Amino acid sequence: MAWKKIEPLVLLALAAIALAASGIGPTDRLTWVLEVSPVLIGAPVLVASYRVFPLTPLLYRLLLLHALILILGGHYTYAQVPLGFWLQDLFDLSRNHYDRIGHLAQGFVPAILAREILLRRAPLVPGKWLFFLVAAVCLAFSALYEMLEWWAAVLGGAAAEHFLATQGDPWDTQWDMFLALVGALAAQLLLASIHDRELAALTKAN
Repeated sequence: MAWKKIEPLVLLALAAIALAASGIGPTDRLTWVLEVSPVLIGAPVLVASYRVFPLTPLLYRLLLLHALILILGGHYTYAQVPLGFWLQDLFDLSRNHYDRIGHLAQGFVPAILAREILLRRAPLVPGKWLFFLVAAVCLAFSALYEMLEWWAAVLGGAAAEHFLATQGDPWDTQWDMFLALVGALAAQLLLASIHDRELAALTKAN
C-alpha cells in the first residue's frame, strides 16, 4: 500500500532527473525544447490533477516510458540516437529508426490515457465503440502532431530539420501516423484486461 502511494512521486522524480540530464549539452537546443515540450507541459498537469483525478499505476508507468523516449530523442535528436544506430546495424536497416519507436509509443501510451479518460468521464463501457474511439483519438492526435511539425518547418526552415527527422524519407509522415495507429491498436489488445482491473481497483479505493 505504501509503495502505491509513493510510486507516482518516484516516477516523477525519475522523469525529472532524466530531463535535467538530457538538457546538458544536447545536440541541438531548439530540437531539445521542441521534443521535450510534451513532458514540460504534461508533468505539471499530472501533478496539479493528482488529488482530484489520480491515474492508474499502469498509466503512470507508461507515461514515464513515453517521457523517457521523448527525452532521449530530444537530447540526441531522433535521427542520431545511439539506440537507433544499434538497431540499424543489427537489422541492416537503411536509416536510424528511433523515430519509428517514438511514433509507435505516440499511439501506444496515449491509447491507455484516452481509454482511461473515456471510461471514467464518458458514458462508455469496454467494447467495440470504446476500441474504435480510442484508436480514432490517437490517430487524430498523431495527425495534429504532424501538422505541428509542418508548422515548425515553415517557421523554422532549416533550423527545424532535426525536429522533423525525416532522413530523406518522402513517406515519413504517413509512416509516423500509421505506426501511431498500430501502437494504439496494440495497446488496447495487449493491456485492456490489465487496465480494466486497475481501473476497478482505483474506483474501489476512492
